Order: sequence, then C-alpha cells, then structure tokens
Amino acid sequence: MAMRSLHKPTYSQRLFVWLLGYSLIILVGMVAFQYSREKAFKTRELDGKLQIVNAYIAGELASGVSPRDIDIRRLNTFGDLRVSIIDSVGRVVYDTSLDTPPEGSHLEREEIREALVTGSGYDVRRHSETTGETYFYSAHLTPGGMVVRTAVPYSAPLGKLLEADYGFLWVMGIIMAVMCVAGYAATRRLGQNVERLSRFAKAAERGEGIAEESSFPHDELGSISSDIVRLYVKLRGAVEERDRQHREAMHQQREKERIKKQLTNNINHELKTPVASVQACLETIAQHPEMEASKREEFVRRALAAVARLNSLLGDVALLTRLEDAPGAVAMEPVDLSEVVADICADKEAEATAKGMTIADRLPAGIMVEGNEGLIASVFYNLLANAIAYSGGTRVEISKLRGAPGLVVVEVADDGVGVAEEHLPHLFERFYRIDKGRSRALGGTGLGLAIVKNAMAVHGGKVSVARRPDGGLAFTLTFRSFTET
Repeated sequence: MAMRSLHKPTYSQRLFVWLLGYSLIILVGMVAFQYSREKAFKTRELDGKLQIVNAYIAGELASGVSPRDIDIRRLNTFGDLRVSIIDSVGRVVYDTSLDTPPEGSHLEREEIREALVTGSGYDVRRHSETTGETYFYSAHLTPGGMVVRTAVPYSAPLGKLLEADYGFLWVMGIIMAVMCVAGYAATRRLGQNVERLSRFAKAAERGEGIAEESSFPHDELGSISSDIVRLYVKLRGAVEERDRQHREAMHQQREKERIKKQLTNNINHELKTPVASVQACLETIAQHPEMEASKREEFVRRALAAVARLNSLLGDVALLTRLEDAPGAVAMEPVDLSEVVADICADKEAEATAKGMTIADRLPAGIMVEGNEGLIASVFYNLLANAIAYSGGTRVEISKLRGAPGLVVVEVADDGVGVAEEHLPHLFERFYRIDKGRSRALGGTGLGLAIVKNAMAVHGGKVSVARRPDGGLAFTLTFRSFTET
C-alpha cells in the first residue's frame, strides 16, 4: 500500500493531464473541421470547373453539333477528361472512353440523380464498372432533358489537389504547446496548494494539531484555508448535533414504519368483513338464478352497502396517509370557521333528525382561523358523524370557549351515554372501537377520530376529549386565529 501511494499521480499531475486532454480534443476538432471545410471547398471548386465544360457541351448540343464534333481542348485543363451523355431514361448515348456505350440505366448514379433534381451534381470518388478506373464525376442537366457528365480520373495529382491544407496544424500545435506550458505552471502551483490543504484537512479529521495559517498562501485559497481553521471547532460541534438529530430522525422513522405496518394489518383486517359480505351476496345471486326479485334486490342492497363501506374506508385511509406523509404540502389560508361549521351542520341535519337528535350551532359569526378549509370541514364532519352514530343522545352542541390570545377554542359536546374512562386515551387511535360489532353495523371505518387528531396536528392545534358530568362527551379543539398584518 505504501509503494502504491508513492506512485499515485498528484492532484497537479492529474489536473495537467485533464488540461492536456482538453487541448487535444480542441485540436482534433479543429483539424477535422478544417479538413472537412477545405475539402468541401476544393471539391466545389473542381466541380465548378467541370461544370463550365458541361455547360459548353450542353450549349453545343443545343446548337445541333454532334458530340463527336465538339472541341473542348481549349477548356480542358485536366488532361485525361472523360465525357458522357446520358438520356432522360438513364441510357448512355455517348462516351469518349468507350467505343460502345454501356448497357443499363445510370439513373441511380449519385451525380445523375442529383443533376435531374437540382440541375447539377457531382460524386467525389467512385469506381467505374465500365473502364475499371476511379473518377471524380460532374453532371449537368441540359434544357432538352439530357445529362452531360464529365469525369476526371482520381489519380495522385487530383487526390493531392483535393487534400486540405494542413499548414494551420502547426499554428494550432504551437498554441497548444504554449497552453500546456502555462497550464503546467498554473496547475502545479494550484496542485501544491490543494495538497497542502488536503493534508491539513486529514490532520484535522484525526484530531491532530492544526497548522498555523501562515503555512497557506496569501490568496483566495489561503483565505479559504484560514476560514476552515477558524470554523473547525464549530464544525465538530455541528457534527455532534447532526448525529444527534440523525439518531432522533431514525427513531421517528422506525416509529413511523411501525405505525404504517400496524395500519396495514388493521386495514387488512377491516377489509375482510365487507369483502366477504360482497362475495357472499354475489355468490348467492349467481348460484340461485331462480331467486325471487325481492330477495335478489335485498342481496344487491347488502353488496352495495358493503361496497360503500369499502369506499369510505379507502377514502379515510388515503386522507390519513396524506396527512402523515406530507403535512407540509397542505395549503394554509384564512378560513371563516363559523361559515364552515354552519355548512357542516346543515349537511348533517337530516341525518341527525332521523336519529332523533338536534344540532345546535352556537358559534358567533366571523370567527377567522388560519388553516385548510377542506381539512377543517373534515374535522367537524367526523365529530358530528361520530356523535350522531354512537352517542345515543338527543343533542349535540358546538360552542366557542374562552382561550388564550391568538387561539380559538371550540367545543363539540353531546348529551349521550359517553364512554368508560379507560377508553378515553384510545379514542383517537386507528380502528379503535368500543363496541366493534355495533360500530361495523353502523358503517364506521374506525378512522374518523384519527383523522381529526392528524388534521388538528397539521393546523398546529390540538384536540382533547373528556366525559361530561351530566353524561356524554366533549371534544375540545384549539385553532390558531387569523389576524391581518
């Protein structure tokens, strides 16, 4: 391990290698770009010269001159120049290099296809099947639909003509060399400073003595190092605090996972009854097609009631999960508590009347609190539904109590039978039921009061329950009041 560490490249060496690689990438890119650009330019230049010959031949043909009588010696600066004339169907009707024109269509040739579309075209380097040589082809479309094509053999002089000028490469090489020398000096100095700072950091991590600030250069890096020295002690304290918070967060996470597991088990247990009821009803209907219509309707009603209970259970679970997983995502705004409670009371009035109960809304108008209107409505909806379904009383009353400055305290009380003292600490637990059979028969999900508790926690408030001296239960809710600033 010691020998390996001796041969490990230093930070400055690695930085210099990166700089050198970056310079090479730039150089290669410039070479490729320049080569492509110059080759394209010289190719177009050569094609332009051949197009002059093509245009001259096309003009002579238009004047009625036979291809064999056209004199191109004064225009031919290439020496061995091959001239071909192709008709509109791609057949070669004349070729200076062949006594007999070749058979077959030339429409698939690159230069011919391009000339038919744009009027002119060329192909840089292609082997001729008829002559066995490699040519540079240039084609021109005549007004009569014929294509005049000239070709120059792709010999060594022509290949050299089309090569790009690499003189700029020396300039780029010199620039890169200068960059490397300057980069080496800069990376060496920077690397030394970074390595010095790294040694200091490792010594501080081991708890060793801290070097004096004078060992660092008087530049930006030295200033950063001095700041690190001054903050070292504070950093150790911050690390200890972080570890403590981490342990606390891990404990909370494990507790949250335990609660979720318990919730999952409870949900599984609660789902069995309505699912079994739906299954039994549907199986009975399926197995007895001769069943009377009244009996069939009764089983359908039972199945629908079980499905409604399932839907209510899933809705309560979804709301409870949202409150626990993302309480900070709930939007808060000014809410007229009096108006929300009045709407809920009006909504539950018919249900209460059917149970022989009355709802008394004693809240004064204009009570403003800070919260989420939907969640606040859910709180009072669940409390009223719980009182109507389970209290066994004749009256439920909502009133405002005296509270501390900045707080709004509301009481929801009924005159029912109440519950035994030992049940009070568990009323807000998920799926907790005093009379399980009666609660399920009435369609409760066992999550209403748990939703109330979590919704109040999201609002930064709290909820408590107590037995009333004359019977029944009293739920006390504390909200933050809203005051305009």
